[in-house]
Amino acid sequence: MELGIIGLPNSSKTTIFNALTRGDQPTSATSSGKLEFHTAVVDVPDPRVDALSALFKPRKTTYAKVTYTDIAGLDQGMAQKGLSGQLRHRLSQMDAFIHVLRAFEDPSVSHPLGSINAQRDLEILDQEMILLDLLAVQSRLERIAESIKRAKKGEERQLLELEQALFERLQTALEAEIPLRDIEISDEEMIGLRGFGFLTLKPVLVVLNTGEERLPPERFVVYSHRHTVIMSLQGKLEMEIAQLDPEEAAVFMEEFDIAEPALDRMIRTSYDLVGLQSFFTVGEDEVRAWTVRKGAAAVEAAGAIHSDLARGFIRAEVVAYADLMAAGSMAEAKKAAALRLEGKEYPVKDGDILHVRFSP
Repeated sequence: MELGIIGLPNSSKTTIFNALTRGDQPTSATSSGKLEFHTAVVDVPDPRVDALSALFKPRKTTYAKVTYTDIAGLDQGMAQKGLSGQLRHRLSQMDAFIHVLRAFEDPSVSHPLGSINAQRDLEILDQEMILLDLLAVQSRLERIAESIKRAKKGEERQLLELEQALFERLQTALEAEIPLRDIEISDEEMIGLRGFGFLTLKPVLVVLNTGEERLPPERFVVYSHRHTVIMSLQGKLEMEIAQLDPEEAAVFMEEFDIAEPALDRMIRTSYDLVGLQSFFTVGEDEVRAWTVRKGAAAVEAAGAIHSDLARGFIRAEVVAYADLMAAGSMAEAKKAAALRLEGKEYPVKDGDILHVRFSP
């Protein structure tokens, strides 16, 4: 899973990127429009992994992963100017966006629009992405119309007409400045749209950097859309916490009355926003969190571990995390009948612990 961190120039998105990734990318202003990408892979904080590791004492503990990419080069008017192929491609490949908004004053870092207004900044990038999607939809509609002229009657023409109707719906929404994630799209239609990488179809986590004050996001923005979450954090403080060793960070957090780094919550939120969940494998060698989509079948989870397990799948031994921890051991979970055998189509639940039986 890869999430793109976006925002206007001087929005403090690189501060958030550094906090998320414990990185040290320069946070000073750079000229807008400069094409840059900084990518890092981050562990998904999960106390269940810690508890399982303490129970099984494995030689290795592995958390689920999220990839974050800090994307520069976005600004007002970018849709009219046109995006480079590289930038458009990178944006289209993201599973979701983290839109960072600056909600604090800093005389040493000027805002490109001359004032701090998170609502305005949010709407600017939304409008730019809507326009980029609209241009792509209109271009596709032109090609579909040409193809229909050449198509003979029959299945080929029917498929083109169905696609035309879908893209006309997309065009109507975008012309009304409605993001595509707000409209009803069937699973079958979604499969057909995957290759287009529409930007407003992607989930969005809106993050307000409130500077030195701990303030709620609703103080700054009104924003109600599907597949969207809004949160606020103190970016510089979170970056400082992230760059401390664990013991120093614990003292620092206690001093500032912080129960949990907001970045941990942000990582888990972005993971959930994309529709993912974790299941676990356990043993003396390794305790590991694996990532699958919500609702994935057991055979799909087996394939996430190794393709051979999916091909030779026989049964999955499954126990819920809570049941295992209540029992205290796998042997006790079996005695309590908490461990069960499931087939290929079993819908894996978040927190399930799986052992796959397979035929080589």
